[in-house]
Amino acid sequence: MARKIGAVLIDLNGTLHIENTVIPGSIEALKKLRASNVKIKFVTNTTKESKRILHERLTGIGFSIDKDEIFTSLTAARQLIDKQNLQPYMLIDDAAKEDFSGISSENHNAVLVGLAPDKFNYEQMTTAFRILLEGAPLIAIHKGRYYRRGDGLALGPGPFVAALEYSAGCKAQTIGKPETSFFQSALDDLGCIASETVMIGDDVQDDVGGAKNAGLFSMLVKTGKYRSGDELLVDPMVTIVAENFAEAVDLLVAKLIKQ
Repeated sequence: MARKIGAVLIDLNGTLHIENTVIPGSIEALKKLRASNVKIKFVTNTTKESKRILHERLTGIGFSIDKDEIFTSLTAARQLIDKQNLQPYMLIDDAAKEDFSGISSENHNAVLVGLAPDKFNYEQMTTAFRILLEGAPLIAIHKGRYYRRGDGLALGPGPFVAALEYSAGCKAQTIGKPETSFFQSALDDLGCIASETVMIGDDVQDDVGGAKNAGLFSMLVKTGKYRSGDELLVDPMVTIVAENFAEAVDLLVAKLIKQ
């Protein structure tokens, strides 16, 4: 890791916690990282709940995190909707809808898809399909293939976005990780540059691959959705693989001490 480190981007679910369960050592490791005085931003594709609910979940399980430190793909999606004056038909979880308050629910001119298990039924998918056939854009808050729940891996929104793309003959615009624009927005919030920033996450494609494409250094943790051999799926290979967030922080802090 022969580069200066000024900031760290950290994934949430699967890296620091899994639903309401803290991944062992993560709370203490975050405190240790903060003590090193690097800038920190928590970047997440979580779309099942609003930023407010997510923040309450994190603080409720013991993390000391400021709401403004969290940058979500929901936030990025709302920015796009406002910029383009869209009125999307939303396939998103009810717990996430407060992040889209004030947007008209009539005269839909786009389709917005997040992780919404209760919405991925035949009738609502067909409604979305028909809107797309009229030429409306398809916006994927992210296209994650799967994520880690308390009871194991579960399908992400990606397969359902792919179904709409296939049926309507269109291509979705993706907002969250691994898009370079998402990482750049987080960096802009921090006032940092990619070459001096490290991304820590459990998703080899969205966290690690996306970060590398955006010019960041990346670290993969073997928790959450990690599966054996994931580190071999990106080119070039992941530079550092850590057993968990705590080990990743130990490696980073050792590097920071030498700077």
